[in-house]
Amino acid sequence: MSVRRIFVEKKPAYAVKAGELREELEHYLGISNVKNVRVLIRYDIENLSEETYRKALVTIFSEPPVDLVYEEEFTRNPGDLVFSVEYLPGQFDQRADSAEQCVKLLKEDEEPVIRSATTYVVTAPLTAEQEEAIKSFCINPVDSRQADEEKPETLVTEFEAPADILYFDGFVDSSEEELKALYGTLNLAMTFKDFLHIQNYYKKEERRDPSVTEIRVLDTYWSDHCRHTTFSTELKNVNFTDGDYREPMEETYKQYLADREVIYKGRDDKYVCLMDLALMAMKKLRSEGKLADMEVSDEINACSIVVPVEIDGVTEEWLVNFKNETHNHPTEIEPFGGAATCLGGAIRDPLSGRTYVYQAMRVTGAADPTRPLGETLKGKLPQRKIVNSAAQGYSSYGNQIGLATGYVKEIYHPGYVAKRMEIGAVMGAAPRKDVIRETSDPGDIIILLGGRTGRDGIGGATGSSKVHTTSSIEVCGAEVQKGNAPTERKIQRMFRRPEVSRIIKKCNDFGAGGVSVAIGELAA
Repeated sequence: MSVRRIFVEKKPAYAVKAGELREELEHYLGISNVKNVRVLIRYDIENLSEETYRKALVTIFSEPPVDLVYEEEFTRNPGDLVFSVEYLPGQFDQRADSAEQCVKLLKEDEEPVIRSATTYVVTAPLTAEQEEAIKSFCINPVDSRQADEEKPETLVTEFEAPADILYFDGFVDSSEEELKALYGTLNLAMTFKDFLHIQNYYKKEERRDPSVTEIRVLDTYWSDHCRHTTFSTELKNVNFTDGDYREPMEETYKQYLADREVIYKGRDDKYVCLMDLALMAMKKLRSEGKLADMEVSDEINACSIVVPVEIDGVTEEWLVNFKNETHNHPTEIEPFGGAATCLGGAIRDPLSGRTYVYQAMRVTGAADPTRPLGETLKGKLPQRKIVNSAAQGYSSYGNQIGLATGYVKEIYHPGYVAKRMEIGAVMGAAPRKDVIRETSDPGDIIILLGGRTGRDGIGGATGSSKVHTTSSIEVCGAEVQKGNAPTERKIQRMFRRPEVSRIIKKCNDFGAGGVSVAIGELAA
């Protein structure tokens, strides 16, 4: 079957997005002579029978009361700026994925292939610079590109068989200069000293050259995201400068040092670091028997406490989970997906702990989004784009998964110009009797469960651990995860069933660390 193309446009009375874009072009980009703006959703459809296609046209792809549908072409004025935006290959397209699933509800034995794009039409006398400014405003190179206007012959993607994994021949015998040259080509999150340490290890212990995969796995495990390298750095010289909070901070630090002497008595493997500072109060309380209600296990996904709950007059033990997640870097370079998976990622930890997530909160920090576009720092997205798209991404994910967010706060401060703050926090709960905490054994089955969301997340942990540079929004396309909220919702519902949750010995979420970290934390 050949590829069909349709365009779906909101009728003028319902064209909210087109109206918003027109206002932003006029007031934010300063293009005052815009006469009209149109936004159309473009679908390319293949492998669908005529009967099913006709049904889907007015039930899935459009809503006749509010939408206009054009098949193959739509009317436009001569001289209009017309361009389409599509996701980069490998990026998860939820609109297309949802359309495919809905079409299967009409005819379950058909296997349609659908691709979507957004088409923009701007009616205005524009200069070449203004056209480029509009395209730059509508296209984020991290996850999208300008689409070809010519219809493809087929939508079926053919993948070449991957080549054998490469080894870094001569790695262990390379000079420091040669190693530095190689390090400069790999865009790693680890430092060059880490790279030298790897060379030393492979030379003395493994006595062989490492593969590309081994270097990438180490880079992921050693990233700030997975290992908290910054927080685990040993602090040898701690000084307090004069200020309003010097006295309480100094007293707190002295108390911390005194508690260390008691908690770590006889141990020389512990050292002062930010991570230890953060955890010392909990360790002290636990040593005093004041955290008896805290659940302790090898499977650490979210803070978990045991709470007595009365149900129909009977008291039973429940687990209550708390989790927060920061997505400052992903939201900075791809606001919609970054903020969406900030919530999605926070949900995944209690979810992998087999608790059902009930409540969320969101705290964000941004620079002034009302400042003109011309003040945007080089290599960064405009603040207004970040603020608006992040809010849409968060609410999109929360609404699709059915999670109430009871508290939302955005702080505006010039300190957030360099990098945005994005924090999502959730809480979940489940009957304790339905949650099994055991260790994995040889012969156990590991199941990867979820949606096929593409290449995204590969390098996510290392991406968020790198310094943000002027090229980040152009080269970090795979480093922002694209969550699949409907699929996560299905997993939430399935994990609520005791016959499912009670056969899971151990569980971990498949996040930015990828498959190596997800499985590595389940089994040796």
